[in-house]
Amino acid sequence: MATALITGASRGIGRASAKLFAEKGWDLLLVARNEKSLQSLSQELSLIGRTVHYQCIDLSKPELVLSGLKNLLAQGKRPSLLVNNAGVAWTGDLLSMPVDSWQWLFQMNLTSIFQICSLVVPLMRGKGGLIINVSSHASRNVFPQWGAYCTSKAALDTFTKCLAEEERTNGIRACTLTLGAVNSTLWESETVKSDFDRDAMLPVKQVAEALYYLSQQPPNQVIEDLTLMPSAGAF
Repeated sequence: MATALITGASRGIGRASAKLFAEKGWDLLLVARNEKSLQSLSQELSLIGRTVHYQCIDLSKPELVLSGLKNLLAQGKRPSLLVNNAGVAWTGDLLSMPVDSWQWLFQMNLTSIFQICSLVVPLMRGKGGLIINVSSHASRNVFPQWGAYCTSKAALDTFTKCLAEEERTNGIRACTLTLGAVNSTLWESETVKSDFDRDAMLPVKQVAEALYYLSQQPPNQVIEDLTLMPSAGAF
């Protein structure tokens, strides 16, 4: 039975994806900060016959990432799919951003993904595996007030390409799912200020379906990047 490790699983894209993968017959390893939500989701998915393990990890704290993941993997499941979905944003003038906020954002959007891959990818070598890093069209476009977010996602895209190149001979594929605006809980964050029409954004269920589609590619094929944008336009 295939197993997927999904970060940011307690809400939004991560929660929708966990539900879809469970419905499709996958076992799950779930990571998020909210233990109550993780426990509730785990119980819900267990009722449909899936094996679900979860670990409450604050990915913004680098000293907690590896120990938390080791505890999760010690449950005995080896992921064949890793979905790095957890991420954050901060809006404001780029050069007025406090250094600790900059470091927090890069820890969440880039460094924690490096940490997770450094532990999970070696378990996939020789057996095959797929890493999907959830990115944004902000990696390719410049948006005022979103400078740190744009920079972190651009770095994530490059990281993913480097990872794919280095691990190709080990039977491991890595790709990005690049998203336009998604109607997720990101917009409710204290660090984000915006007045976009959320009804025009992509629903999280469609994003989950795109992640599942990427997971279904045959082992000798990889979609290096799949881009989803709201038909209403870029925002």
